[in-house]
Amino acid sequence: MPIATARLARLRAPLLLSLTALLALESAGGLVLLFVRVAFGAMPGVTIHVVGGLALTIVYTIYQWTHWHRVAPWRSRPDYVLGLIAALSMAAVNLTGLALAWFWWRAQPRATPASYPTALSAVHTLATMLVLTFAGGHLAAVLVRDRGVARGLERP
Repeated sequence: MPIATARLARLRAPLLLSLTALLALESAGGLVLLFVRVAFGAMPGVTIHVVGGLALTIVYTIYQWTHWHRVAPWRSRPDYVLGLIAALSMAAVNLTGLALAWFWWRAQPRATPASYPTALSAVHTLATMLVLTFAGGHLAAVLVRDRGVARGLERP
């Protein structure tokens, strides 16, 4: 199967579409939470963000497991390096997000909002920005590599 056809099939896969939708929901929701918290001291939609984050963690874990088994072994190329940085950043986002969700969960029975550790919240926010940056870079590097392969300039 030609590379372009295989890539198109993977880009339409339900797992990747689910991952993309959840990542978009969580990114937009996280930005809203960040800005509204700074501007107004409120955190609307935290429940949606926590539930979406749990779903994203599950879907991402499945996706990454299957993705790595398809692209292994490691190669010293830009697409692999960018993908590794994105994956490590995503692991940091998921782990810090689960920790923040724990603080949120513990505050649910009370009428007061959850108190989040500043450092944990900051790492979660910064790692999210790294994910978006390096996942985009990873995808761009893969597409550039595939174009070179299609022209016979690079090996797959």
